[in-house]
Amino acid sequence: MAEPDEARRFYARLMAAQARSADPRIEEVFASVPREAFLGPGPWTVFAGEGRFETPSADPTYIYQNVLVVLDADKGINNGEPMLHAMWIGKVEPKPGEAVTHIGAGTGYYTALLARLVEPGGSVTAFEIEADLAARAKANLARYANVEIIQGDAVANPLPPSDIIYVNAGVVAPPAAWLKALKPHGRMVFPWRPSETVGFAVLITRLENGFACRPFMGSWFIPCVGASIAGPGAKIPTRERAARTRSIWLRKDKAPDRTATAVFGDVWFSSRAIRADSAR
Repeated sequence: MAEPDEARRFYARLMAAQARSADPRIEEVFASVPREAFLGPGPWTVFAGEGRFETPSADPTYIYQNVLVVLDADKGINNGEPMLHAMWIGKVEPKPGEAVTHIGAGTGYYTALLARLVEPGGSVTAFEIEADLAARAKANLARYANVEIIQGDAVANPLPPSDIIYVNAGVVAPPAAWLKALKPHGRMVFPWRPSETVGFAVLITRLENGFACRPFMGSWFIPCVGASIAGPGAKIPTRERAARTRSIWLRKDKAPDRTATAVFGDVWFSSRAIRADSAR
């Protein structure tokens, strides 16, 4: 086995390559934040290849792989795949001084990466609805002065104004309040799960004239409490229609039209693309 520090440095190089970003800090943060510090004592139960197994020992080298690590087996809560998160982080491009809201923080590993990427001057507000996980996240992140952990429901509670909203629980649609919390040019990445057969990671960017929306990869997360069930009158997309989505709208700003690919309450999705200068 490689030494843990050597394994983490190699892991960090792989994550940076997966992020497909020119930002060298992504490799730096994956190399500097010890994943094992957020997982509890090993051995760990992981998902890799075709199933679930326990690592042979508490050697951290085992978790510097692209593996899910179980946090709460009964509730199906895991510390997610690092390669997926590397790609998401590359998409939202955290910058020093930005304000991030992390929804579904778990025990705080990816919160820590985001916190490092918005230093200096930036902050992370992290929501975790599960009380035991939130308590672990608070303990794990006690050294991070720019992180606030809120044990609570991010659907029922207001979000702070955010440059980035990073969502780690599946929703049928992002609540209107989340869209409103995005600052100008703010980005949101979330798992879109409008049905049992459709699951995409989606990047939203707030432009001056609307919200650009781009599904960019398959994605499956546990459901987000309060935002994972379609209400009456919802228009649920097929996978093909969902993949064609290019913008998202608040119904109060614009009524659904023939371009609608999906409609969920106050929010609807459209196949119409938005350009930054399209309102000029």
